[in-house]
Amino acid sequence: MPSKPALILSLAAAACSFDTAASELVPIEWAPDGRFARELTVPATKFIELCGQLPAKAKVAWSFEAGVPLNFNVHYHEGSQVHYPARQDGVAKASGDLDVQIDQDYCWMWTNKSPRDAMLKLELTRR
Repeated sequence: MPSKPALILSLAAAACSFDTAASELVPIEWAPDGRFARELTVPATKFIELCGQLPAKAKVAWSFEAGVPLNFNVHYHEGSQVHYPARQDGVAKASGDLDVQIDQDYCWMWTNKSPRDAMLKLELTRR
C-alpha cells in the first residue's frame, strides 16, 4: 500500500486528470480560528474538491450555498474503497457535521452537472 503522501499525490493526479483546465483540487488550509471559507466557481460540467488531513475525534461543521443545484459529498478513501459520510445530489444549499472516526484525508466535493458555471460559497469550521 502506498504511503499517505504518495496516495494523496496519486489521488490529486487522478482528480486533475479529468480536466486540469476546469476542475480543481484545493488543499484545506485551516485559519488559526479553525475556519476554512472560500467563494469559488464550479465550472459547468466540472467539479471542485477540497481535501485535508483530519485526526480521529475531530468535528467539522460544514455549510455551502451555490447558484445552481450541485451534487455534493464528503468522502475518504480506504484502499480501493470510498466511504461517504455525507452525500446529496441536486442541492443548492446544505449544512451538516462531520464526526471523524479515523485519522484520514477527508474531501468535500461539488460536481456541477449543469450547462452553466455555479458560484459556490462554503465554510468549514473545526470544533
